[in-house]
Amino acid sequence: MDTSAIILDAPGRLAMRETALKPMDAADVQVDIHWSGISTGTEKLLWTGKMPNFPGMGYPLVPGYESVGRVVDAGPEAKARVGEWVFVPGANCYCDARGLFGGAASTVILPSARALPISDALGRDGILYALAATALHAMAHGDAPELIIGHGVLGRLLARLTIAAGAKPPVVWDTNLGRHAGAQGYSVIHPEDDDRHDYTAVYDVSGDAGSIESFIARLAKGGELVLAGFYNQPISFAFPPAFQREARLRIAAEWQPDDLASINVLIETGALDLSGLITNVEPAANAEAAYPTAFEDADCLKMVLDWRECA
Repeated sequence: MDTSAIILDAPGRLAMRETALKPMDAADVQVDIHWSGISTGTEKLLWTGKMPNFPGMGYPLVPGYESVGRVVDAGPEAKARVGEWVFVPGANCYCDARGLFGGAASTVILPSARALPISDALGRDGILYALAATALHAMAHGDAPELIIGHGVLGRLLARLTIAAGAKPPVVWDTNLGRHAGAQGYSVIHPEDDDRHDYTAVYDVSGDAGSIESFIARLAKGGELVLAGFYNQPISFAFPPAFQREARLRIAAEWQPDDLASINVLIETGALDLSGLITNVEPAANAEAAYPTAFEDADCLKMVLDWRECA
């Protein structure tokens, strides 16, 4: 079987083309993808060629780990899944391209256990499950954020989860005044308008390694800085300010299956709202223009590809 897929052949060079799928195993499901998101974190690093080397890295590859669609076929051990609407956190099912991510295709094959059943009423908002799980994972091992740096989608989800947890609404920083809108029950300000230096929990989702030192300067004594973004440059900071504050530094890694399951419960019970976070939608056939827009247009909060015409 062939599928239409986004193939990233090299940094800055991608196209949609047909590629062969590996045969389906007994416990696999086949999913027709309706929507997939473009990540402005890891996928941007793949696009720019700045992604650090990871096992499975290399070109050509199929990007995408934020997809939703319908199970249309399955192996004999997973036939009961046919018809389900599912979140797909990527797929490694291609004969001619790497599937380190692998969700940006019209049809994918993946193990049934990796396809999470979700409500089809969410529509394209379902692609946000991965970012929501990332935010929840960052919060799982420490105090809820008092200060969040960056009001992109991840920062907004962190703020919404903080409020859903019953914690005090956080302060959010963003230097882009155009991103100050859209707050739900919390305030967004420019860093220069904030004179506090006593935050006990600061979460950085900006990915700006060069500003780590200034974030540490905003901590209270014994405060924690959580690095919840992805940093492709070495992280360094002057030791004395961190020493004076007895600062703690924590790195939040990628989400785990339990995080995804917990996010599903929060969404199904109405505790977490995913609406209002997707700003741009393009037909998947326009991917060559959609990817640069997602990475370079400051007004683009989240870009989603519509695969329905490619099915």
